[in-house]
Amino acid sequence: MNSNETQRKRMKPVLRAVIEIASIVFLFYSNLLMGEFTHANGQGKTLGMALYDIFTVANFMIAIVSSAIGYVMFEYLRKRI
Repeated sequence: MNSNETQRKRMKPVLRAVIEIASIVFLFYSNLLMGEFTHANGQGKTLGMALYDIFTVANFMIAIVSSAIGYVMFEYLRKRI
């Protein structure tokens, strides 16, 4: 077996985890952005203002922790079923 193939096989689970966590983070921020516009409906809030409000360190930490927990739960269910 080629060393490149071996390295790819080792990196496959890591790449899968990164992609799944990134997609959960994307959905989290999409939900926040939609909520921000719904909450500020009619107050003249721009997209830039909404993005400024949702991209905070606290929101980022919540997104990373919750997506990691979600990833672990889905992996557990995949292996169990």
